[in-house]
Amino acid sequence: MREKIKDGRGRWFVLTSVCLAAAAMPLTFTGPAVALPAISRSLGADPIALNWVTNAFMLTFGSSLMAAGALADSYGRRRIFLGGLVAFLLVSVGLAFAGDIVWFDVLRALQGVGAAAAFSGGMASLAQEFDDNARLRAFSLVGASFGVGLAFGPIASGLMVEAFGWPAIFVLVVALAALSLLLGAVFLQETRDPDARGLDWKGAASFTAALTSLTFAILQAPESGWIHPLVVAMFVSSALFFLAFWRIERSVARPMLDLTLFRYPRFVGVQLLAAAPAYGFVVLLILLPVRFIGVEGMSAVDGGRMMIAMSAPLLILPVAAGLLTRWFTPAAICGAGLLLSAAGLFWLSRFPVGSDPVVLLAPLLLIGLGISLPWGLMDGLAVSVVPKKRAGMATGIFSTTRVAGEGVALAIVTAVLSALTASRLGAEVGANAGAMAQRIVTGNVSGARLLSPEISQAALLKAYGGAFSGLLLVLTGITVLTAIVVFLFVGRGGEIVEGVDTDVEPMPFDAAQLSETGMSRSNL
Repeated sequence: MREKIKDGRGRWFVLTSVCLAAAAMPLTFTGPAVALPAISRSLGADPIALNWVTNAFMLTFGSSLMAAGALADSYGRRRIFLGGLVAFLLVSVGLAFAGDIVWFDVLRALQGVGAAAAFSGGMASLAQEFDDNARLRAFSLVGASFGVGLAFGPIASGLMVEAFGWPAIFVLVVALAALSLLLGAVFLQETRDPDARGLDWKGAASFTAALTSLTFAILQAPESGWIHPLVVAMFVSSALFFLAFWRIERSVARPMLDLTLFRYPRFVGVQLLAAAPAYGFVVLLILLPVRFIGVEGMSAVDGGRMMIAMSAPLLILPVAAGLLTRWFTPAAICGAGLLLSAAGLFWLSRFPVGSDPVVLLAPLLLIGLGISLPWGLMDGLAVSVVPKKRAGMATGIFSTTRVAGEGVALAIVTAVLSALTASRLGAEVGANAGAMAQRIVTGNVSGARLLSPEISQAALLKAYGGAFSGLLLVLTGITVLTAIVVFLFVGRGGEIVEGVDTDVEPMPFDAAQLSETGMSRSNL
């Protein structure tokens, strides 16, 4: 392993490089959501293709994280970080000039792969540059950078769309990636793990294929029907690929995912905790801009400004949550935060489409306040409930399942919203209900009316608004159930797991460290 950079300024330039890359990642997630109505008008896409604008990135990003980490350990962290940045930058430029929705979706998938390589390589490199408390502070700054991109990405993207058109949303992404690449190429030195055994290619391929089949089936079902042969075939394929993945991971010497960790009930509880931000927050980062801009007719700037109320608390409260662990258990803080978020979701469901935007700010803020409390604690919980020697694998499993789970959650929630909208349209438009609902859900209200000109726009908005309120109630229930699971299982004390060396103690959940790393999140 190389000797670490001795020049203190050099490693801070490395940190700046990783922070710039981290700030660019959420812009690629929130920016296309704000620009989706404009992309639809420009590229003339059908609803399924528009859904892949977001899902393609999330799918490849989530499924590639652990593979990229393994490649970084084997072939060099600097090489993977810079290579990922180059791919990320070039694909982002290509997206700005995409003239076809199919190519746009393909490039979005490639962008996710580049982002995963840059993120994994950058975080692994950063761990080599800093030690002990300095490392914790460095990772907290990376998390803060991610939070800045998440909080201000919608409004920045809205300004770019209104001033220059939707391709401009990638300008800031390219600028941040280019500066990150320049600093990394100059100051970052190569490191690798001499004991690394390469990538579990079979596991990575089967895992990605399983997620892709599952996501495709969920997105296609509202358009074609849940019993359509293609949809059924995709669900069956997904199940077979997941089975193959399970068999592969049990047979290889160094698996990509160590499935034995799921024998720890508290670890399973922490994985379920990740479902709450996915269903109660992340999906809203996509659905709400479409509602505000595509359905309610707000400008891109106003729609982006509305999203700040929900995402801004992520800049501060995760650190406060770490400080609160000095007086309250992490499970209590997470559970209470989820209940606050559930209250915000329920409150938001009371306001129909077309309500005064001002009255929506308070429930949006409450959702953000509530989800910010577990947001900064989940990574620490993931490693604190397993033996110390399994901490690295635990973190990898948690990051992968959470990011990949967010992509699946978005597909499921979009399908549910479409189904609820179609059920409310069915009596008036008959066989066109499904196709119309798909278009409304992606913000294409005018396209929906073309399929059934006799229905008024007010009726369309009423159907969509009722469906959206119903969806928020479903998300409220999921969030409350997750809070109950957290209180009952994550808050349990130490336990003996059959077949595991009981002399190996779980890692302590250190409150002081959490106050430093409360915002160190590895994804959305």
